[in-house]
Amino acid sequence: MWMLMPIAFAGKLLSTFRKPLSSLWSSVVPWFFWLRSALWLARGESTRPLQMSQGELQESRGEEEEGPDQPTTPTSVNYHFTRQCNYKCGFCFHTAKTSFVLPLAEAKRGLRLLQEAGMEKINFSGGEPFIHDRGQYLGKLVRFCKEELRLPSVSIVSNGSLIRERWFQNYGEYLDILAISCDSFDEQVNVLIGRGQGKKNHVENLQKLRAWCREYRVAFKINSVINRFNVDEDMREQIQALNPVRWKVFQCLLIEGENSGEDALREAQQFVISDEEFEGFLDRHKEVSCLVPESNQKMKDSYLILDEYMRFLNCRNGRKDPSKSILDVGVEEAIKFSGFDEKMFLKRGGKYVWSKADLKLDW
Repeated sequence: MWMLMPIAFAGKLLSTFRKPLSSLWSSVVPWFFWLRSALWLARGESTRPLQMSQGELQESRGEEEEGPDQPTTPTSVNYHFTRQCNYKCGFCFHTAKTSFVLPLAEAKRGLRLLQEAGMEKINFSGGEPFIHDRGQYLGKLVRFCKEELRLPSVSIVSNGSLIRERWFQNYGEYLDILAISCDSFDEQVNVLIGRGQGKKNHVENLQKLRAWCREYRVAFKINSVINRFNVDEDMREQIQALNPVRWKVFQCLLIEGENSGEDALREAQQFVISDEEFEGFLDRHKEVSCLVPESNQKMKDSYLILDEYMRFLNCRNGRKDPSKSILDVGVEEAIKFSGFDEKMFLKRGGKYVWSKADLKLDW
C-alpha cells in the first residue's frame, strides 16, 4: 500500500503542472519548426550548385561566356569594296549607289584591324570587284591578306567577265577560292536576268575560268541565285561536270533601298519565289554533293558584310543599316551594330575547309 503513495503524489503533481506545460509546449513548437525549416533552407541554398545537373552547369557557364560583354569575333568577313558593276542583274541587292572606293592604304589598315580582331577568312565582292583599276587594286589586297596578314583563306566573288589570265599569273598563288556567279546554263535566261553583255557568252566564259582555276591552283566555286526565271531549271549535269568545291544556292532576297522600295535602284519583286518553290529546286538537285543551300532566313543575319566605307551592314530589318566605320571606331565597337548571328553562321555551314592548302584538291 505504501508503494502506491509516491505514484499518487506524482499523478497529483503532474495534474497541477499540466496546463502550464501545455501552454509552454504550444508556444515552443512553432518556433522549433520555423528554426528547423530556416536551417534546412540555408543548407539547401549553400549546396545547390553541387546538386545541379551537368547540363545546368554547362548552361550556366554558357550564359556567363556569352554575356553582353563578350565581343563578337569577325571570323569570316565579306568586304564589298565597290558598288560598281558592268552587269545589270535585276535582283542585285548591293547596287551602285556610290562610286566610292577606299584608298588602298586605308583598305589595308582596315583589313589589318579585322585580322587583329580574329578574322580568318576575307571574301572580296562588289558590285564587280575586278572593275576597279582593272583588277590591280583587288590583286594587291589579295596578296596583302595572304602574304602580310597570313589569313588562312582569301576568296573572291565575281561575275567573271573581266578576269584575264594575266591576273591569275600575278595573283593566283595568293587566292584560295574564286566564286563565279552563274544563275543559269541557258544563255537566254542569263540575258533575261541581266547577266548578258553583248556577244560575250556567260556560260562559255565560265568554262574558261574553270580551266584557269585548275591551272593556277585556285579552288573553284559557283554561286547561283534562284529566282522566277531559273527556278524550274535542272542544272545537275552542268554542275557535276564543272565539279566546283562548293555550289552556293541562294534564294532571291529583297532588301529595302537596294532592290526594293522607293529609293532602290532595282525592283526585284518580279524575281521573287516562294519558300516552297525554293525547296522544290533544292529537292531536284539534292544528289549534287557540293550543293550548299541558303534560304532568305539564313542569309539575312548570318553574314558579316562590310560596305565600301568599311561599315558593317545590319540586314535584320529587311534593309541595310550601317554601323560606324571600323576605321573610325574600331572593329569591336562597330561590330556591335552588325546584327550578326554567330549561331546561324555556324548552322548554315559558314565555317568550312576554306584554305586551298587543306582542301587537298587534285589539280
